[in-house]
Amino acid sequence: CNVGIINGLSGWMSSLDDAPADTITRRFRYDVALVSALKDLEEDIMEGLRDSELDDSVCTSGFSVMIKESCDGMGDVSEKHGGGPAVPEKAVRFSFTVMSVTLVTDDKEGEVTIFTEPKPNSELSCKPLCLTFVDESDHETLTAILAPIVAERNAMKESRLILSIGGLPRSFRFHFRGTGYDEKMVREMEGLEASGSTYVCTLCDTTRSEASKNMVLHSITRNHEENLERYEIWRKNPYSESVDELRDRVKGVSAKPFMETQPTLDALHCDIGNATEFYKIFQDEIGEVYTKVNPSREERRSWRTALDKQLRKKLRLKPVMRMNGNYARRLMTQEAAEAVCELVPTEERREALRELMRLYLQMKPVWRATCPAKECPDQLCRYSFNSQRFADLLSSTFKYRYNGKITNYLHKTLAHVPEIIER
Repeated sequence: CNVGIINGLSGWMSSLDDAPADTITRRFRYDVALVSALKDLEEDIMEGLRDSELDDSVCTSGFSVMIKESCDGMGDVSEKHGGGPAVPEKAVRFSFTVMSVTLVTDDKEGEVTIFTEPKPNSELSCKPLCLTFVDESDHETLTAILAPIVAERNAMKESRLILSIGGLPRSFRFHFRGTGYDEKMVREMEGLEASGSTYVCTLCDTTRSEASKNMVLHSITRNHEENLERYEIWRKNPYSESVDELRDRVKGVSAKPFMETQPTLDALHCDIGNATEFYKIFQDEIGEVYTKVNPSREERRSWRTALDKQLRKKLRLKPVMRMNGNYARRLMTQEAAEAVCELVPTEERREALRELMRLYLQMKPVWRATCPAKECPDQLCRYSFNSQRFADLLSSTFKYRYNGKITNYLHKTLAHVPEIIER
């Protein structure tokens, strides 16, 4: 159905500060929020014009604003000592960041950048647009709440905003880039199957077994338009195929894509996913899995205990139930690899582990950096080479782990990082 802008305040005249008890969501109108964000930047924009030596009175049109959109679930927000209204104990926050303001001038070639957000990944530059009591896995409720945002954004893509900045009315155009989503949210927004799917990647069409055989050579092929087309094929099944054939044709797009996202890699979850993988490799190496056929559960448990004990002794790393960012950062260090090597029986396996960690630490800054081309140009240049070496190691020395399977983030780390950055 065609969703107009839902007025969340209709028929309610009390003060705006305290939402009534049964409110499930609070949101700003997108255009109003953008005006407010630009007014906050008024001084920066004026300063940028002065720095570029652009005559203030001439620059009234041609401003372009790049907006980064983000949306994520917020886990457990339940009341610890009840008494409030019954609301879902999870929340979702949709927010945006003004990445840059540029000006297309007549005389100067191309665009002049008037303002760039110095810390685009900081929570301080991230402005909330919509806060919702809803589980991010509840697709129906989530899409009902975010649909008006999509509608408003589509309306703004086509139009211009005229806003008084520095005492003169100026005309702004907005460009929206949905890059602040983790993989779970991207799959939900783009109509892909959940992350355990055979179709391991949100950026290309590879299957898990293909990705484990060919670890490095993939390019980004998926996009929003194509996902929409594939959904229509899934819905209509024009060639009257069986479910398996049809699913292979649409490469796992089996729901209607709802919001456009841009190809990115969520660095935090990439850290966590890869650290989990290394943690398992460490256990397997301590137990020399490559020589065994089917180790029992007890054996595996004893290796894990040995690993935890060693990490606690050497690095003061307490075991955690679920891998988190801090643990991942401490685990992915050369000293952690050295500590593990003390428990690995043979020298050649130790050498392979050290090499694996060394390559990983060469690659990691590239997808952690805000601006890799500026912050770590050397590592960026060597990335493809390093990822190829890393993949060779996995498919030879550690092939017992990567026989027909690979994790989503490891695939992205090895295959897609340079192209994401280039884009």
